[in-house]
Amino acid sequence: MIKHANQVAIADHAPMPAAASEPLAADEHIAPAPRVSVQAFCESVETAAAIQAAGEDRRLAKAHVKIQMGGGAAAVEAYRASPTPNVIVIEAENRAEAILGRLDQLAEVCDAGTRVIVVGRINDVALYRELTKRGVSDYLIAPVSTIDIVRSICGLFTSPEAKPVGRIIAVVGAKGGVGASTVAHNIAWAIARDLALDSVVTDLDLAFGTAGLDYNQDPPQGIADAVFSPDRIDTNFIDRLLSKCTDHLSLLAAPATLERVYDFGPEAFDSILDSLRATIPCVVLDVPHVWSGWTKRLLVSADDILIVAGPDLANLRNAKNMVDMLRAARPNDHHPHYCLNQVGVPKRPEIAPADFAKALEVQPLAVIPFDPQLFGTAANNGQMIAEVSANHKTTEMFLQLAQVLTGRAEAKRARGGLLSPLLAIMKRAG
Repeated sequence: MIKHANQVAIADHAPMPAAASEPLAADEHIAPAPRVSVQAFCESVETAAAIQAAGEDRRLAKAHVKIQMGGGAAAVEAYRASPTPNVIVIEAENRAEAILGRLDQLAEVCDAGTRVIVVGRINDVALYRELTKRGVSDYLIAPVSTIDIVRSICGLFTSPEAKPVGRIIAVVGAKGGVGASTVAHNIAWAIARDLALDSVVTDLDLAFGTAGLDYNQDPPQGIADAVFSPDRIDTNFIDRLLSKCTDHLSLLAAPATLERVYDFGPEAFDSILDSLRATIPCVVLDVPHVWSGWTKRLLVSADDILIVAGPDLANLRNAKNMVDMLRAARPNDHHPHYCLNQVGVPKRPEIAPADFAKALEVQPLAVIPFDPQLFGTAANNGQMIAEVSANHKTTEMFLQLAQVLTGRAEAKRARGGLLSPLLAIMKRAG
């Protein structure tokens, strides 16, 4: 075992904090773990269940997690004749002396590079100091939640000196033609310009993508060059494919041609996104409205999701199906967000935002009003809404969406805030 800095600094006379059991906060970003092997030795079925659930979390998708009962004694016996994995998780006995003694036995059979996480029930700073002296990487106080295990394992592979791993934001339409790409591109613009975060827009609609048009860019290379050359993918190769839009915003463009058929396997974009998030703080995915293995994988593995829906029945059905699926597939993440777009078309019957909120059991992040003059001018000029009208209410809404999706602001619920443009429309109609 080698010593590893614990994530929590503890004052000399302060008690150790109890393990958190709340779900992932909206502003917390846990970087996924690399391809590592994790073996856990549990004393209780509750801890075993938490680790089992953690092994199914998207951030540990590349890790191989194995669980068995027996605690520290079983771990010592298992490694007398077998090599140790990258990470060992041990649920310890209730006495400090027994915990330390068992760790001393484990050290005799443990490989030098293995990292050890201990789950115990003793909340004592003296024990914590003794554990760190013995090279324990982290100490969690039982009962532990799934997200506690995910946070601890992933944290072992995040160097304090390294740049933080980039945040992936996926934007997808509940139905074709709802303006999801326009929303995605304007959010990315706000993230780059107003929040000053280096960002990349990745246009995943290879046949019909519009990001190049919206940003007035015509790059000779783009995402197709990467996805069809998987053996060449690294950060330098991806960097050469990026088209610079502003000081903080780059584009990985779609070819938008029909010269070939764009059929991909579920993991086709994994290495591209791994390379992007290694150097870019924020990656916005413009996900096309198709349902396939790779689109589902991208949505499930994203850090934040925004579903863009129009105010009609088909959008309501599709948005609910997507929200329900993503909630079930991402039990340890905050729920996917959604917004309503193109609201207030004259003489068109529409489903009210309150009815959407009732069906989806959450308020929309934004209700973007129908404004053909503003959006049409921006599209035809290859500009963002903020460039056409910097002080427009919709420009402010895109900034607020950017803040929420990057963890820079709390999601605004109920009336007011992002709903104010809709309220203004309703007042004018009355």
